[in-house]
Amino acid sequence: MDDVTSLLAAVDAFADRLRALPQSRLSRGAAAEALSLARELAAWAQRIEEPGTTVPREMPEAGMFAVADQVAVAGHDLAEALAAASANADGGNRSPEGAGAAEAVALIEAAAKRCGL
Repeated sequence: MDDVTSLLAAVDAFADRLRALPQSRLSRGAAAEALSLARELAAWAQRIEEPGTTVPREMPEAGMFAVADQVAVAGHDLAEALAAASANADGGNRSPEGAGAAEAVALIEAAAKRCGL
């Protein structure tokens, strides 16, 4: 089973750092970067949970003060999808990309670096 503990810790830490940013930092690109990450994590979870769906639903833009929550929700959804898929008795892939929690943590860390966090 894919251990998603590191993913949950990384996404929660990133979301907490986003919540602490002033409006000026969010508006200079951190919010847009966070929304992009949230959309990527959400699409990844959808591909795991709904294989064969050609176009994942896009997470809406809810404003710069909501992106931290959007990242947290998308990250937790992905963690749940990865855990459920890896525990699947039929031995199916964890995701279409064959990636797991470590790859998701790398995405979060890269986004945090681009945000200057």
